[in-house]
Amino acid sequence: MIRNVVMGRLKPGADTDLLEKGLAGIVALAIPGMTGVKVGRDAGLREGNWDFTITADFADVAAYRAYDEDEEHNRLRREIFGPLSEEIARIQIEV
Repeated sequence: MIRNVVMGRLKPGADTDLLEKGLAGIVALAIPGMTGVKVGRDAGLREGNWDFTITADFADVAAYRAYDEDEEHNRLRREIFGPLSEEIARIQIEV
């Protein structure tokens, strides 16, 4: 199984309503082989944390690649997460 973890830092003054729409859009994606997805905003328990996260699990590398290349996923990246984010970090791990 492949786990994809994404963390983002928002630009100052970023539209958090738009961020919520983007996170909901990720959850709504119907990608074959995507076995689970969790999204959330930082709870503010520690200074210096990132602002939001996306964690998604995939049955295998092919399923992750399908997600990475999905049109709607890339639209969300391009139109929401890219413009709102100052910085994005991501990692894929085998679990």
